[in-house]
Amino acid sequence: MKAVGPVIALLIVVAIVISGTLFTVDQRQNAIVFQLGEVKEVITKPGMYFKWPMLQNVRHFDMRILSFDDAEPLRFLTQGNRPLLVDSFVKWKIDDVRQYYVSVQGDEFRASTRIRQTVSGTLRDEFGIRTVHDVVSGEREQIMSRVREKVDQDLARIGVGVVDVRLKRVDLPQDVSESVYRRMEAERKRIANELRATGAAEAEKIRADADRQREVILAEAYRDAQRVRGEGDAKSAAIYAGAFSQNPEFYSFYRSMEAYRSTFRGRNDLMLLEPTSDFMRYFRDSLGKNTSPRK
Repeated sequence: MKAVGPVIALLIVVAIVISGTLFTVDQRQNAIVFQLGEVKEVITKPGMYFKWPMLQNVRHFDMRILSFDDAEPLRFLTQGNRPLLVDSFVKWKIDDVRQYYVSVQGDEFRASTRIRQTVSGTLRDEFGIRTVHDVVSGEREQIMSRVREKVDQDLARIGVGVVDVRLKRVDLPQDVSESVYRRMEAERKRIANELRATGAAEAEKIRADADRQREVILAEAYRDAQRVRGEGDAKSAAIYAGAFSQNPEFYSFYRSMEAYRSTFRGRNDLMLLEPTSDFMRYFRDSLGKNTSPRK
């Protein structure tokens, strides 16, 4: 029983020594082995590895994609000194663990500060040569492509690779927004008034053209009606003339009867004529026949 204690103690010491000499690297990580504070080895493959206890220590680095997002939007000036508030974010990862450690001591906060400075400077340069319209919609994709390329080239110096740079929001400052909205409102009112005036002028033009067409249509209709009436009168006269030429005596008698009927419509109608008047010819003929001696 007395010998069990030392054995257990020896096993504990051996376990401690073994745990101090072995370490693992996850597939999502890289590791740097330091010996007396100097970089001894960079491990990029997952697995179990050996190190000398007391002489060497290991530091692990996350190789997954990380995000950097500014807490407050940054203020930039576009072409013509128009200010904009820009809220952006960056997706980045460690490409070279050794360079990352040498440049920023493997400190994520220092890396984020460097990323912020680089992105801010690049956006300032790109926005400064473009208008507000280009930044907001016109050339936004081209701007972000150029920013991503320049930022990636700069951050490669510290062992960082940029996956993407995006703008979450682009706004005008509050004081500028109010003046812009007022100017937009005035511009919309001006355009509305111009459209109303143009519409009223077009309405008057259409109305005048409709009145002109109406007058033309009425004149043409009157002309056609007069032509048709004239043609009808001509045909009527021709028919009368034909009938008259066939039996002039009957036609003369018929016309006289029509004249008598039109003249003597009422009992009180009175007309003073000489007995020898042509108008009374058929009356005379009728009276002459009635007063002739009977056989």
